[in-house]
Amino acid sequence: MTLPPQPDIVTADLYDLHHETVAVIDLPLRAFGGLRSFFGPCQTLQVHRDHTPVLAQLDQAGDGRVLVVDAGGITDTGVMGDRLAERGVRNGWRGVVIRGAIRDSRGIAALPLGVMALSATPRRGWTPQPSQAGTALTLGGAAVLPGHWIYADCDGVIVSPHALA
Repeated sequence: MTLPPQPDIVTADLYDLHHETVAVIDLPLRAFGGLRSFFGPCQTLQVHRDHTPVLAQLDQAGDGRVLVVDAGGITDTGVMGDRLAERGVRNGWRGVVIRGAIRDSRGIAALPLGVMALSATPRRGWTPQPSQAGTALTLGGAAVLPGHWIYADCDGVIVSPHALA
């Protein structure tokens, strides 16, 4: 599924316009994906050193959503690589925000997908672990609920309870 292009957004400008109603994810997230900026309603996921729950989510229809993954801030194990990101693109996901690490960063950079994560590593997990999808998360002091809107660029990530004009 090919998504129509989005206009570029600037999170600093959005913050200035909506600072009373938005939250900023206060984490040192880095931009890894091929999109300079991205936005959409979110789906949440909590994982621990296991990429298979991320794969399960990205295998579902994205419909322009952003997957927000709380991987516990663990940076020694990547929970998404280029093959998972490619599936996300094929299934209509707009982006992925990970409180944790990715792998295959060069491959991810070539894809039309927004990706923000703490870091990159060559390591992946090998043991299935419990996960929870569709739950409330708190990332960098910001509450993130399924259906909240995510706005991201190289400056950071903003969370809004509704779409911003």
